[in-house]
Amino acid sequence: MWGVVVVAVFCFLLVFYFILFCFKVDLLKNKFKFDEAFNDKEESDLDATLKRYFPEGIDIYWENVGGKMLDAVLLNMRAHGRIAACGLISQYNRDKPEGVHNLMHLIYKRVRMEGFVVTDYFHLYPKFLEFILPHIAEGKIVYVEDIAEGLESGPSALIGLFSGLNVGKQVVLVAQE
Repeated sequence: MWGVVVVAVFCFLLVFYFILFCFKVDLLKNKFKFDEAFNDKEESDLDATLKRYFPEGIDIYWENVGGKMLDAVLLNMRAHGRIAACGLISQYNRDKPEGVHNLMHLIYKRVRMEGFVVTDYFHLYPKFLEFILPHIAEGKIVYVEDIAEGLESGPSALIGLFSGLNVGKQVVLVAQE
């Protein structure tokens, strides 16, 4: 009997993840007005997928994933492209991080890759708010928050963040003002 329950739970999780990731692609295309989007979990060949979506190559890439995605992106960068690196979420919980194998493309294509940390720009935060808040108020910039209520929901929200269960900015609401 437990085998049937385990199989049923596994099938439910597969369907749940499929729906969630399809929802994320739909969100990018319809709410955020991206021209195209794809679910990297459904793609067996990321290099071919990127060639399909970016036939002329990638000019600018925001690196927040790392691993196989970064390797595929490096193959598809245009000459003099730029990569802003601020995270490697696919590597955070690994016992042994994956290596990057296509770094020579930084040289061949003269790509500039630079890491940054938000704390380097805290001094610009007031200026950022002055610029961004009117755009949000006018609906020119939209966002999505995934709000978990109560401090007790913090651990599961964090686990969901690292497994792709959240949609948008993950927030833990500790108390209402």
